[in-house]
Amino acid sequence: MRRADRLFQIVLLLDRGRAVTARELADALQVSERTVYRDVADLSRSGVPISGEAGVGYLMRPGYRLPPLMFDAEELAALALGSRMVRSWADPALGRAAERALLRIESVLPRRLRHDPARDALLVPGFHVPDAMRAPMSTLRECISRQRRLRLAYTRADGVASERTIQPVGLVFWGETWTLGAWCELRGDFRSFRLDRIASLAPLDEHFDGTGMLARYLQAAQTERDACRIETPSRPPSAPGEDRAAASMQESPPHNPPAASP
Repeated sequence: MRRADRLFQIVLLLDRGRAVTARELADALQVSERTVYRDVADLSRSGVPISGEAGVGYLMRPGYRLPPLMFDAEELAALALGSRMVRSWADPALGRAAERALLRIESVLPRRLRHDPARDALLVPGFHVPDAMRAPMSTLRECISRQRRLRLAYTRADGVASERTIQPVGLVFWGETWTLGAWCELRGDFRSFRLDRIASLAPLDEHFDGTGMLARYLQAAQTERDACRIETPSRPPSAPGEDRAAASMQESPPHNPPAASP
């Protein structure tokens, strides 16, 4: 990476509203901490308002504005590929938003970067993600954003229909399937629901405090997938909570989600 590009990356990393340590910067840029110290000092001398405190890290002071963005060929290829993934695998509204964003970026590019055969050859077919898998995504994204509880009619993996109230925290794509990660009030635990098995859903006029819930769901998912690999190494693990929810025929009384750790 050229030094000018590295300095620009440091500015981007420091412009996120939180303190970033020299070690974090060094890991992100694949350089030594000594190089980070030198680069930050040079940026400060050139007028970039960076504050630093030992043991805390560096922070960009409010009010600084970055120059207009420019991308190299590899960055543009990554953006194009990501946009095509969203258009093929996510709901139509999100796909249109990704396409608009890419058009905005391309509109300000130099003419020589607007058309790249190598970038155009990065294709993302979407035929393996059925419409039923994408149909509920727009509503689910809104409920996750607004932290609204949902009433869900769902067909379990064993074919049994069930209804439950959930607190949605995230959508996860597993390569062929989308699942909704949520706190299931019926089970009193985190569960993953395949979107193509959702028969109907109804947002409720009831909100929940989702602070820290996504991180706890991801931790629970990782723990369960690790356990699946140990118990049945010859069989690829399914989405976390899916088979366990289906196999459990005895309903549990409702519980509240665990409190966030301080």
